[in-house]
Amino acid sequence: MWIVRVALDRPYTFIVLAILILVLSPVMILRTPIDIFPNINIPVVAVAWQFTGMNPEELEGRLTSVYERILTALVDNVEHIESTTVNGQAIVKLYLQPGASLDTANAQVTAVSQTILRQWPPGTLPPLIINYSASSVPILQLGISGQGLSEQHLNDLSQNFLRPQLVTVPGGVIPYSYGGKQRQVMIDLNEPLIQSKGLAPQDVLNSVQQQNLIAPSGTAKIGPFEYDVRANFSAKTVPELNDLPVKVIGNSTIYPRCSTSSPCSAASSPSQKTKVSLTARIRFRELCFQAERAKRSKHSLTT
Repeated sequence: MWIVRVALDRPYTFIVLAILILVLSPVMILRTPIDIFPNINIPVVAVAWQFTGMNPEELEGRLTSVYERILTALVDNVEHIESTTVNGQAIVKLYLQPGASLDTANAQVTAVSQTILRQWPPGTLPPLIINYSASSVPILQLGISGQGLSEQHLNDLSQNFLRPQLVTVPGGVIPYSYGGKQRQVMIDLNEPLIQSKGLAPQDVLNSVQQQNLIAPSGTAKIGPFEYDVRANFSAKTVPELNDLPVKVIGNSTIYPRCSTSSPCSAASSPSQKTKVSLTARIRFRELCFQAERAKRSKHSLTT
């Protein structure tokens, strides 16, 4: 063969080539990227909608199906659309034609999502729009459990402590935790009692919303100093919601008063046991100032 003849005629040339291969091989091996699957260049845009508390059937009919039809009308180069709807969440994947511009698709999907958001049911959160790669597959599924810990506590630990540490892994993408329960405040009304006072559940809701606001306060300049002003617009703890007046009838003020059967710190993290309540069942009661009435009636009898 001709290559054998060349090697016999020029032995030093092939010796040098062998030495170069021997020296450069470890360097090239260390610099070679390692991946299970090759990079598949298929442009995909994933949109994640969230509406806490809505069941999958209703969410699919009110949001997912309508959103898919809008995407086919206003986004270019659509190959096909896939969607998954679970309790409180809808994931829509938009597969584009090969060679389509991913930047253009992102801009169109963002514009469509922000426009249609005003037509969704009140409480729908803005979507998360991410670029999905077909070669990206999960390599680790992590589940947490704890003896004596509630689902709310485990959710707090995974979201606020575990996930921030995992995102520092080079090349790792850590999604939000799925499962568990989030802390919330519930209002449990005694309908016969509020109806006897001429009130409706909407009155309680309006009272809580109008007196529990988040607004900027600003600063106050007094002499050479400028102080931060902290306005008392919102309740800092759940028990403070009991002191929000709902309605004034004559000389009596009606308040929501806490009558929960579960401890207020059951849903809170260890650092917030005295501040946050998992499920505060607020039962509507009227404080008629019975002591004041008794004193007033006693005073009238004395007079």
